Amino acid sequence: MGMGLVGTVVSLWRYPVKSMLGEALDAAQVIADGLLGDRAYGLVDQATGKVVSAKHPRRWASLFACRATLESTSATGVQVTLPDGQQVYGPSEDADAHLTALLQRTVQLTATPPATPRYEYHWPDLDQLPHRDQVTDLKMPAGRFFDAAPLHLLTTATLDHLRTLSPGADFASQRFRPNLLIRPAAPVVGFVEQDWIGRILALGAEVKLRITEACPRCVMTTLAQESLPDDLTILKTALQHNQGEVGIYAEVIQGGTLQSGDSVRIDA
Repeated sequence: MGMGLVGTVVSLWRYPVKSMLGEALDAAQVIADGLLGDRAYGLVDQATGKVVSAKHPRRWASLFACRATLESTSATGVQVTLPDGQQVYGPSEDADAHLTALLQRTVQLTATPPATPRYEYHWPDLDQLPHRDQVTDLKMPAGRFFDAAPLHLLTTATLDHLRTLSPGADFASQRFRPNLLIRPAAPVVGFVEQDWIGRILALGAEVKLRITEACPRCVMTTLAQESLPDDLTILKTALQHNQGEVGIYAEVIQGGTLQSGDSVRIDA
């Protein structure tokens, strides 16, 4: 792929608490760790010391019924809206008590990950997965609440392609939890953002990202959230047609302000 304009940012998403629903943004600050406030908090299971993740939905499915929003642009403190509409503010003992009652396990909302963070991962019973209907432990980057990389990018072309592959499924972007949803500049078909792996993207006037690898998808893409139903077809389609990969990971070379409508260019 040559240099130049490849797309436009059409939406930005931040998920202040790992594995909870997040918030759409008109603009965001990009720092070394990704969008300011993204995965700034997580829950830690006090019985195991592991990070709570909806990747083990049999234990933590209720997380997807909670929505997290930041209370200020400084990204300190988070508001969690519970399934019944009640709002709690944390980190606090009050938030811990409400979340413990909801999840039926003792948890703590914190901005400090464990020294060697790990989480439990449920592998669905599907072909092409290394495990089937099993739960394994996976490592996370030290000092972080994200699984692999600071930023996740996805294009509307990929979503459109998935819809043509499985017309009966709802491939809403929210299932894939991208930080940036990008509309390609030219009519293209397929998992087009994977062509950007190894390249540097310039977004808007300030931000530069290095695209590192494709994003392998997991059971979270299949889970019900708000109006979206449980649907294993989402993950099956990705496995059958793209080795389970949807979207790309990126690391930050240069931070700055990013907003909806900003251009996306191949910089190197």
